[in-house]
Amino acid sequence: MRAQPAKSSEWRRRFADEARSERPDLSLLCLLLSGEADPQLDEAGIDAAQIELDALAGQLPYRPGGPAQWAAAVSELLGGRHGFHGTATDYQRLESSLLHEVLRRRRGLPILLSVVWIEVARRAGAPVHGVALPGHFVVGFGDAEAYGTPEQVLADPFNGGRLLTGEDAAQLVAQTSGGKLNPSLLAAADPLNIMLRILNNIRAWAAARSERSHVALWALELSLLLPAHPARLRYERAQLLVERGDFLEGARGLDEYADVVESIEPTTAERVRLQARAARAKLN
Repeated sequence: MRAQPAKSSEWRRRFADEARSERPDLSLLCLLLSGEADPQLDEAGIDAAQIELDALAGQLPYRPGGPAQWAAAVSELLGGRHGFHGTATDYQRLESSLLHEVLRRRRGLPILLSVVWIEVARRAGAPVHGVALPGHFVVGFGDAEAYGTPEQVLADPFNGGRLLTGEDAAQLVAQTSGGKLNPSLLAAADPLNIMLRILNNIRAWAAARSERSHVALWALELSLLLPAHPARLRYERAQLLVERGDFLEGARGLDEYADVVESIEPTTAERVRLQARAARAKLN
């Protein structure tokens, strides 16, 4: 199921407006995304999720100390008292990428659990930021520029908020990507980059399930509403429309993508135009 067209249109308008605001609200963007997937989620549900984040923040101690103390306090509250964590089976569920469901189930993907950590800690006044390690999102407390020092402490919400040493983080990167940890990987993740990564996860989930191509489509269309996104997403949307039998709209999208890349990749543009012609031919 998905949101009704009128509701979806309103959700998308608000999503686009929030994404282009001076300081995008990460939790609101996540909840507006959830509205695409869950037709039962309404304004009251969005408010309830925001209120829950506020209530969780209210349970944190007042200014517990430096980054390590903040990390320990948030991990004890969310991972300990409230049981937020993840397991391997959470990767098989769309709900694991929907903030209101993660708040309800206390389970989710690393990046959505990290959103909970970030939003609760931020409300309480903690110096907190997301850290987009390859294949496994975590949370940083303290100075995002203080790579590898006590001024930046990492926690892994997927594992209940386990605090990570530099060696732990390096091991995590090696396990998930086969690469090495370098300081640039510990930089603070921008809210819009977090949203794009969440949407990429949803697209990957849907790609493995042909009956869920509508999910991949709305995830692509929300990605295209972000101020900065890979141009190739336009091509992927057009291809998906053709696969779903919307040949005319898919062909139009292919032609538009060809126009975008023609000046730098003329060979690619010609190939894409051939695909557009083939899609239109299927109308006959």
